[in-house]
Amino acid sequence: MYHIQTLNHISHKGLERLSANLFSVDTEGTVPDGILVRSANMHDMEMNPQLLAIARAGAGTNNIPTAECSQKGVVVFNTPGANANAVKELVLGGLVLSGRKVAQGISWARSLSEQTESVEKLVEKGKKQFVGPELAGKKLGVIGLGAIGVKVANMATHLNMEVVGYDPYISIEAAWNLSRSVKHCVNLSDLVSQCDFITLHVPATNDTRGMINGNLINQMKHGVRILNFARGELVNNPDIVSALKTGRVGAYVCDFPSEELLGIEGCVCLPHLGASTPESEGNCAVMAAEELSDYLLDGNIRNSVNFPSVSMPRGEGSRICVIHKNVPGRLAAITDVSNKAGLNIENMTNKSRGDYAYTMLDVTGIVPDQVSSDLLALPDIIRVRVL
Repeated sequence: MYHIQTLNHISHKGLERLSANLFSVDTEGTVPDGILVRSANMHDMEMNPQLLAIARAGAGTNNIPTAECSQKGVVVFNTPGANANAVKELVLGGLVLSGRKVAQGISWARSLSEQTESVEKLVEKGKKQFVGPELAGKKLGVIGLGAIGVKVANMATHLNMEVVGYDPYISIEAAWNLSRSVKHCVNLSDLVSQCDFITLHVPATNDTRGMINGNLINQMKHGVRILNFARGELVNNPDIVSALKTGRVGAYVCDFPSEELLGIEGCVCLPHLGASTPESEGNCAVMAAEELSDYLLDGNIRNSVNFPSVSMPRGEGSRICVIHKNVPGRLAAITDVSNKAGLNIENMTNKSRGDYAYTMLDVTGIVPDQVSSDLLALPDIIRVRVL
């Protein structure tokens, strides 16, 4: 029986994927084998030595200390693409909000209840201040062509927008799913210099934090409209505020309100609604629970942010799973321990990612306890599991 701790409300659709015969699930417990989390900050949380995996029901993992988890052999999962449709639809709303001044118009219309003059006359007089461009025929730049970026780019082509994309790390799967109508830019400066609208769909990393700053904004078209439904840290807020005040940026629509942005003309802040749909929450929960279950029960790793993706059909015997440093000689040492124990290796896989690697061995018969001890005694071995 594996103990799963939930740090946030997790949709019942996901929890139903964890069989009661194999998993106990609750919000308490000091020694969980796995954790399901959405937005709870885990950086100050003490992780017990028994913890094997953390599954984030969402794409971003900034709330999880992934470097520490790697060192301790804790696999961190996320759910890329599970909320992609929800974000895509909100981006569509953001495009309209940024161009047609809908939010400002709503606020102004509400204020008319306090006027004594005919509302109809006031509307006819005041509507000119909310004139804005249509989307059709305009050029949209999509920065980041992952699961969400591809959906946004494809959607925009159906709105008769001209779409250009930038992603030096685009996956083969994303490239296959991307519309032929989307043009590819080889550098960021080229993209921002030609677009009427720009939307961000990249994670927050050391390379991307503050990427939308004064220097890049000065390379953009005057009056450009910028959308950020990815991560607040991608944009330098003082620089975007300054650009809004001068008119260099025509509008900034984001899902990450801050004190610097509230009340700024041309800035529309939404209260982090990107994945706030029942469908999205359910999809993320299901995907996270399935990833956690597959790893705990069978050792397979799918959609991990700190270890390689490794999956192997389960044989009839035992399975040995080893997390270790990515250094020469470890695979030979692991198989040597297995051979000395008289175990016949029926199937094996090994993959690495950065400084870490993961090895799975399917062997015949019962694995003696001494095998785990002998493997852990090897240099650079972090964690051993026998399933």
